[in-house]
Amino acid sequence: MVQTKLGIIGGSGVYQIDGLQGAEWQQVEGPWGSMSDQVLTGSLNGVDMVFLPRHGRGHTLSPTSVPYRANIDGLKRLGVTDIVSVSACGSFREEMAPGDFVIVDQFVDRTFAREKSFFGTGCVAHVSVAHPTCPRLGQACISAAEAAGITVHDGGTYLAMEGPQFSTLAESKLYREVWGCDVIGMTNMPEAKLAREAELCYASVAMITDYDSWHPDHGEVDVMQIIATLTGNADKARALVSGLPERLGAERNPCPHGCDRALEYAVITQPEHRDPALVAKLDAVAGRIL
Repeated sequence: MVQTKLGIIGGSGVYQIDGLQGAEWQQVEGPWGSMSDQVLTGSLNGVDMVFLPRHGRGHTLSPTSVPYRANIDGLKRLGVTDIVSVSACGSFREEMAPGDFVIVDQFVDRTFAREKSFFGTGCVAHVSVAHPTCPRLGQACISAAEAAGITVHDGGTYLAMEGPQFSTLAESKLYREVWGCDVIGMTNMPEAKLAREAELCYASVAMITDYDSWHPDHGEVDVMQIIATLTGNADKARALVSGLPERLGAERNPCPHGCDRALEYAVITQPEHRDPALVAKLDAVAGRIL
């Protein structure tokens, strides 16, 4: 068994986690640049925890400029075993209303201006993201949400858009009616892909703030409405997070879904042809294999 270390990536409106014992903000340096901000480390009910505000405290980073690789690498360097991503999203479903949470299990990646892999020329790897989230971790999030009295939906497809603008009406209808997506956001990709490359279990908690622009009774996205909903959602997110330690436990077995072994057969480049400089940068992410 290994010790559980829970990483929480807080999205819009979630910039702090309360109640951590031994809480301390600290800087983490790595070969992929600076993380979004310092991380808050501590423990909660016997489980070590690391909190990272995705956009930085004060929300200084746009979705495109978030340093996704540095963030995932930094969490892995700190010994994180499980990542729960909390992010604000729009809804394409009437029954998934503002204030509800969705535990995402699939993604459609429409981002185009971000680095999406730790690997590349000199060390090529192909991991499977057929099932991009960890069912074990997702079920823990569902249980914690229900215990906190949050209306939560089990499963949903997240459309990841580049942003920072919201969707046009035509895009919103396409994603909803043709592609069958359930929620839309700007930050879970390439985050989920990178977590898989780093052999970390990853769960996505989508906090619904609005109906995007498809809904005939709600019109276009209203930023003031989003901010108002975010305030309530942030309190719910903290309640969900506080319920995770007892559901995960201080120790954990190997992931039954193989998230922690995702690189087992993924690295294609033969050892004698690997770029030493890139291999050195991969020491935390892929050191187990390389």
